Parts: sequence; C-alpha cells; structure tokens
Amino acid sequence: MTPAPTPASMPLADAVRAQQVRLLYANGFQLLATLFAAAVLSGLFIYLGVLKPWVAGVWLAVMASHITVRLGIRAAYQRSATQETRWRAWARRFTIGAAVAGGTWGLGAVAIMPPGRFDLQMIVILTISSIVYATLAAFGSWFPAFMVFTVCALLPPAVWSLLQGDAAHLAFALLCVIWAPAIVVLARRHEASLSRAFTLQFENAALAEDLRGQKQVAELASVAKSRFLASASHDLRQPVHALGMLVGALRSHQLPQRSVALIDHLDSSIGALDSLFTSLLDISRLDAGVVEGRMAAVPLAPLIGRILRDLSDAAAAKGLTLTAAPTSAAVVSDPILLERILRNLIGNAVLYTEEGRILVGVRRRAGRLAIEVWDSGPGIAPDQQEAVFEEFYQLENPDRDRAKGLGLGLAIVRRLTAILGHRLSLESRPGRGSVFRIEAERAAWRAAIGGPAEPAPAAVGAGVILAIDDESQIRVAMAELLRSWGHEVIVAAGGEEALAALAGRAAPDLILCDYRLRGGESGVKVIRRLQRALGTQVPAILMTGDTAADRIREAQASGFPLLHKPVPHARLRAAVTSQLRRRRDAPAPAAG
Repeated sequence: MTPAPTPASMPLADAVRAQQVRLLYANGFQLLATLFAAAVLSGLFIYLGVLKPWVAGVWLAVMASHITVRLGIRAAYQRSATQETRWRAWARRFTIGAAVAGGTWGLGAVAIMPPGRFDLQMIVILTISSIVYATLAAFGSWFPAFMVFTVCALLPPAVWSLLQGDAAHLAFALLCVIWAPAIVVLARRHEASLSRAFTLQFENAALAEDLRGQKQVAELASVAKSRFLASASHDLRQPVHALGMLVGALRSHQLPQRSVALIDHLDSSIGALDSLFTSLLDISRLDAGVVEGRMAAVPLAPLIGRILRDLSDAAAAKGLTLTAAPTSAAVVSDPILLERILRNLIGNAVLYTEEGRILVGVRRRAGRLAIEVWDSGPGIAPDQQEAVFEEFYQLENPDRDRAKGLGLGLAIVRRLTAILGHRLSLESRPGRGSVFRIEAERAAWRAAIGGPAEPAPAAVGAGVILAIDDESQIRVAMAELLRSWGHEVIVAAGGEEALAALAGRAAPDLILCDYRLRGGESGVKVIRRLQRALGTQVPAILMTGDTAADRIREAQASGFPLLHKPVPHARLRAAVTSQLRRRRDAPAPAAG
C-alpha cells in the first residue's frame, strides 16, 4: 500500500506510525459487519426460544450506539487536516473504541449464552473466535487496538467457560489459553511487517527524490511488497487452516438446522479467505517460474461453452446477455491455463458490466487466432489501461469491496499469457465498453479429440495417518477432522516426536507433514527420515503456508504432493483418499 503524503519535516518513525493509523480508519465496513453478525446470532437464539428479546435488544442497542460513535470518529478523521501530525490522538481514540467493541462482544456473549445448549454455546464461541481473527486484518496495523479488542472479547467467555466446571467447557478455556497468545503473536508480527514495509517505502521515496531514479524505486518497492507477502502469508494462513479443519470436523456432529446454516456462513467466510490466499499464491507461483505450459491442441467451442454455463447465473442476475459466437477452431495452448485466462476475462466482464451484453468470439488475425471478450461496460480510460494489469489495482473500487474482486485477475492473466507465449491486448473507450484479446497459434481440431473417460476409482477405507505440524492448534484441528472421517491419527510436532510416537508400531498408511517446522527442520527431510526408519516408502503429503518463490520451488522439487494452506477440507480429503488408494494398490514386497 502506497503511503499518503506526509509533512517533509516529520521524523521517519512518526511518518510510519501515521500510515499505520491511516490503515485503521481506511474502511468502516467491518463495523457494520459485526453488527450484522450480532443481529443474526440474536435472531437465531430468539427463534429457538433460548434468548429473551429484551436482552438481545439491549445488547444490539449498545453495539449500535458505539458503532455509530466510531463511524462518526472515522468521518472526522477523514475530514481532518491533522491525520499525520496528531496520529497519537487518533490512535488513542481508535484503541478506546476497540476496547469498547471487544467488551461488547465478550460480555454480550456471556449474556446471550444459551444455558444447557452446548451446541449453541459453541456457535457463540466460534463466532467470537472468527471475529477476533477477522480483526487481525482490520486492527493489525496497530497492535494496541488489536490487543485490547482480543482481551476484552475473549476473556469473559473464557472465564465463563472455566466457571462451568465440566470437561468440555474447561477444554475451551484451555484452548483460549493456547490460541489467544498465538493470535497475539501473529498480530505483533503483522504490525512489524507493515512497519518495515512502510519504512522501506519512505526510504525508497527519499532515494527517488535524491537520485531521480523512478525505475529503481519501483523495483525496490516491488521487493518490499514481495517480502511482506511472503512473511505475512505463512503466519496468516496457519489459523485460517486450523479454523477450516475445525469447521469441517464440526459438520460431523448432529446439530440443529439453523446451527448448520451458521456453520455454512462460517465456511463461506473461510472460503473467501482461501480465495484471497489462492490468488496471492498464484502470483507467487507464476513469479517463481514453477508453472509451465503443457501445449496441446485445445478446441475453443467446448471450453468457452463450459465457462459461459458456469457464469450464466451471475450474468442473468444482472440482466446481462452472455453469448458466444459459433466456432470450430482450436488453438495451441495449455488447456488448464487457457481456461484460467478466459475465466478471469469473462468473469471480470460479468462483474463490471451493469447492463447490455458480453460476447465471446474467435477470429483470424495476422495468421493467428484471436479469442476476444467484448463487453458493454463502463470502459477504461487510456491512461488506466496499463495499470489494470497491476496487482490489486481496481477501477471504481476505492473502498476495496470484496464483492468487486481482489484486483489480481488481470495480473494473473498477463503472467499466464506470457508463459504460454500468447499475445494479450486491450481496446477500450470510456462509456463504450472494452475488448480483451488473446492471440494464439491455430491448431488442427482433430488433435484436440480426447480418449475415453477413465472409470471412477473404487472407494478407499480408513487408514492410520501420521500428522506432523509445529503449531499446536493445527495438530488439534487436523486430528479432529481426520478422525471425523474415520481415520486413526497420530500427531507430532517434529521428526523426533514422530519417531517416538511410531516406536513399536506398524508403519502408518500416510504421512501429512508441514513443510517448514520449528528449528529449521524441513518437512521433506522429516518424511525421508521416517521412510528410512520404517523401511518402506510410506505415501506422504506436504502442506505449506509459504508463498516465497524459492520455498515453492524447493517443495515442488521434492516430488511429494503439495497442498497450500489454508486447505479446504474437501481438497484435503480428496488428496488423502488418493494417497491411501496409492498405498492400497501398491504391489506387495517380494518374499525374501
């Protein structure tokens, strides 16, 4: 994020702090989102007859009151001419508001906690845990604000659980003791990463002024952004990964229908975070050079038809006409990467076109084939047409509304077309729509005809799985999820602990191992060490939250399947099933 201009006389430390405070006031949407979550939770409990309406009314009134005040303070900040020079006062006001918000959630949760309904109590606890994690992005630029919110939000429910006296509630209180410090450490790292990034950006700006070398400054800023994404992504992925597995395990329990609906909403939110991390990972993988095109003849009609069918509901909801011109042509490309390119382009057209039509066509152009996506959207000004291919750049989305995308789709398109050797071009006029064009070599249709479909694989039974991760909350979540699928699970924090856990036991059917373990221990080396100790090539899966280019290359070079955190439980289950099938179908060793 580019810092706002600051007075030249400000010390560098104050300028950095002023930018961190500016991030606090950048978006007020999360305030309304928490009010909506409280309203949904109250409505559910009133509907189920476990909460008195007047209690819910008082809680929501208190929450609405302090949110109104905080929105007023935010508006005053945005109008103020003293944002940079009086950053301490603005930070203090925000921190007080965060404490009030955390207390409202923490004390309110205790007030609405349904007596005798452990399932509904867990819904309350999961909601608060999700909100605390969500505030890491909103408050993470200012650690005191995040700290007071987290303490005020988690302490009352933890104390309440401790006072209940039964094993389940005591377990939750213990989890708070484990999880809360971990999330606080992540917040501290997040703030430190932001501070370093802003410091480097200010220093680069000063260097640019001295040397008048804008190109060098841009390169240094790009390095700073990449380092920030690589360092922050791993830490942020860990709790999201754990939360996703816990939600997956929770689905195996018998819960009321309304509780299942709330879990669906939680799962949807986790999916949104996963979508963001996946896009960031795609950028990192493309920059790392680990994505290669497997060129083949790709018929365009079935490919375009499949994409249009998938997007037809979204287009119809906006009243758009989504059509494709008939074609029998084929191009030389990678079918998977080409589909990703066209999905991004056509999806963007649907997203940003408010009325009219979207047409996908194919025409001959200078001895090649051009795949064109026409829309009747707002168009793009000439001075913006290069910028739209940059990461996180979006037109008409200053508030960073996630419903309008992340600003990564066209950046991915540009990288993929470069890998495939295709030409990418854009023609657009404001108010007249746009056309994105992909030019590729023409191919013979006959080469695109595939072979017969493979039969569906047989089902695989439960197995013994060794799960290795240095994060305690992830070990707990992984064990819960895998056991809910019927597997026997052995957990370990590292190689030595894994060897000790397997002493006197038969080899497990599968090893799930984090790529980067504490003490500099590599997941690849741990797996190979275990395979040597067990005397058999046990199938293994690597998991990682890293997006650094060198680490992605190292992990993929190992030859083990690689999953990137947060791993959706459906994808994890498919990977586990595939590896267990490999174990089952492997030929038995010959008799000695």
